[in-house]
This record gives sequence, structure tokens and C-alpha cells, in this order.
Amino acid sequence: MDDLDRRLLDQLQRDAGQTLHELGELVGLSASAVQRRITRYRASGLLTREIAVLDAAKLGGMLFVVLVALERESHEHHRRFAERMRGTPEVQQCYELAGRWDYLVVLSTSDMARCRELGDELFQRDDNVQRYETMPVFDAVKTGLAVSLS
Repeated sequence: MDDLDRRLLDQLQRDAGQTLHELGELVGLSASAVQRRITRYRASGLLTREIAVLDAAKLGGMLFVVLVALERESHEHHRRFAERMRGTPEVQQCYELAGRWDYLVVLSTSDMARCRELGDELFQRDDNVQRYETMPVFDAVKTGLAVSLS
């Protein structure tokens, strides 16, 4: 990966909706050279998907952070928990942690009532969840999934 790749990937992370020409202008490449590089990123698995990012606040939704500790530490219990998180549309993000808590889960729901229902479904009814703590997010100070390229 060279400096042009880093600059192009940085621009794609900022706004993948830019045209090939616009991207080329920003990084100093022709539109066709930009296209070839993007094709290479996709083929190699480096660029996994391109998505639209919605403003949740304008849609009236709420975010919640949930810390989860599992009862048993077997690989099978973690695998089942992770599968359930992947299969739940309201689970926006899920991270396995080291330390006192086993997982951090970010939920995006329509309101507090839906969060409570989801908490019952995902955590309360799971015999392997030892404890969980749900916290509403008051303000999203910084969000993003950009990977540092420096």
C-alpha cells in the first residue's frame, strides 16, 4: 500500500459517494486509476462494503450502551452470544472485551420501551448472561468507523 492508496482510502472513508473524478482530483489520480484501485480494494477484501450513514437523531431513535458479563466462559457460549448479536438488527455494534465485562453492545432502538423489550429478549432470558447494565446515550460526541491510515 502506497501513499496514494492511503489518501484514496481516507477519502473513501470520509465519503464513498464522491465520483471517481472527484476522488481523483483529491488524490492526484485519473478517474480510471481510481476505479482500478477501488476494484483492487474490493477484490482483496480491504473494502468490505459501502453504506449510507443516517442521522439517528433526525429519525427520533435512541442509542443505548449495554455492558454484559457471561456466566460461563466457554467458546460455545461466546459463539452463541455473538451469533445472537449479529442476528439482531437493533444491535448496531458489539465488542468482546477483556476485564470485568465480556461484551459492550450498542443498541439503536425507537424508544426506551423497545430497549427494555430487547434487553429482556437478548440478556434477561439468556441463562448464560450473569449480569448486564444498560445506559442511555445522551449525546453522540463522536461516531465513526474510520480506520487510522497513518
